Amino acid sequence: MALVWTAELDTGIELIDQQHRKIVDYINQLEEVDRSGDRAGVGKVLHELLDYTISHFAFEENLQEEAGYRFAKPHRKVHELFTRRAKEYVANFEAGQDVTEEVHGMLSAWLVNHIKRDDADYVGAVKENMQHIIKEKERKGRGWLSRFFR
Repeated sequence: MALVWTAELDTGIELIDQQHRKIVDYINQLEEVDRSGDRAGVGKVLHELLDYTISHFAFEENLQEEAGYRFAKPHRKVHELFTRRAKEYVANFEAGQDVTEEVHGMLSAWLVNHIKRDDADYVGAVKENMQHIIKEKERKGRGWLSRFFR
């Protein structure tokens, strides 16, 4: 069954939400290509999904570190455990096992749970840090040189 994005999955950080939606799209593509019987297509989507998710994790972890999020290290550990599990699924797929249905179910449940719980916890710290950066840039933009060029 296709995973449907709902407003309750929004973190309020648009770039993160866009990345999460992209992961949902990959999860749904995995289901579609599996139904078509295209094993090579399943492999392609699995690899793209894994690569994109690892990239997303790195981005998210960077935001957390910059914000001084106190649980950044445990959050990274959750990402590492998930990545290890996902790589095992890919290896099993490449060894000829039919893991697509199991992967789809695991990914759907894990992603929703992770966004609602783990990701929701860091949003406040990251948003506060982003607002601080914006205010600092605005403050710096009020110098005599920026006023001169207005």
